Amino acid sequence: MPPFYDNVDTRLIKSPKVYVADSGLACHLLGMDSARDVARSPFLGPLFEGFIDAEIVKAQINSARRPEIYYFRDEHGLEVEFLVPGRRGGISLVERKAARTATPTMAWPMQRLGNALKKKRLQGGVIEMSLVHQLSSTATTTTAIMPGVQAVSWPSVIQTL
Repeated sequence: MPPFYDNVDTRLIKSPKVYVADSGLACHLLGMDSARDVARSPFLGPLFEGFIDAEIVKAQINSARRPEIYYFRDEHGLEVEFLVPGRRGGISLVERKAARTATPTMAWPMQRLGNALKKKRLQGGVIEMSLVHQLSSTATTTTAIMPGVQAVSWPSVIQTL
């Protein structure tokens, strides 16, 4: 995945990220045979991130759009996992967390980058921010996590991109 190169007054990390697009194959290669193995694994976060990346790309292809997805990281450690260009100059910032519940601190990097992009994008492109998490059968679902940031389970965000 290539980095996002918008000028936001910071030095950027410009090396690409690599994901295994097939999370089932990745689990097999890591010796995980069940959902319980995955849930206990130290690789849960990276596996979930690769899964979300693959789902976003599949959704773009299935809606007859060119697959286009980026990440952002600067020298100070500010990182947002997925930046997806939208229609009419808009952009979707997507942060993923393998947790079943979302907290406001999880959305802080995305909100910070979103605010910087809003200052730079004078043509008025809409910036949408979503914190993607796993489905939970017990936690109360909420979409309002921070001003301008919605928390959604992974199936919901794929439909909106």
